[in-house]
Amino acid sequence: MATKHRPEHHSELQVESPMDYAQHEATYNNFLTAVKWSVIGLGIAAVILYFLIKP
Repeated sequence: MATKHRPEHHSELQVESPMDYAQHEATYNNFLTAVKWSVIGLGIAAVILYFLIKP
């Protein structure tokens, strides 16, 4: 026989703090800057290696 459970009262929902969009955008822009400079650096390294190892 199935037991009958009474619905439990839950505590009220807690509203999370709003996201700090300015900080999020600053972090994302820093990430994009790091990726951009990494790609540029790898391109320069590839050109230098081409001229150093060229047969």
